[in-house]
Amino acid sequence: MKTVEGVLHGTGLRVAIVASRFNSFIVDRLVDGAVDALRRTGVADDAVTLYRAPGSFEVPQLARLVVDKGGIDALVVVGAVIRGGTPHFEYVADAVARGVAELSRSAKIPVTFGVLTCDTVDQAIDRAGAKSGNKGFDAAMAAVELATLYRAVKGS
Repeated sequence: MKTVEGVLHGTGLRVAIVASRFNSFIVDRLVDGAVDALRRTGVADDAVTLYRAPGSFEVPQLARLVVDKGGIDALVVVGAVIRGGTPHFEYVADAVARGVAELSRSAKIPVTFGVLTCDTVDQAIDRAGAKSGNKGFDAAMAAVELATLYRAVKGS
């Protein structure tokens, strides 16, 4: 049996990060985690572009534009939606998840999801580098692995 897998070697890859500005005290940690992962895998700093959307609801729109523009091998999406006292959380969390999922199905490059949807600020802090690792880091590692896997599949 032949197995085709991606590797965590990002040398030569061009990666975009789309991040929301809202909840920046959390999202900035996710961005830092994503950039750290890309550096660790060999993606050059000048091969990474960060795009900022006003909030998580706008992230899928911007992500689509970035993918359609081209010139990248992978896209990492990060943001944070934290539950409040109104149903707003459900609408935003659902919209961003569906929007990024739709984009990932139609894009010809990997699109990874590092958007936190948390009940509390403490949960978000834990997932942005405290107790539960950094989901931005995880999303960037998945993007590198998928980008190299896509190359392997196209080359085989």
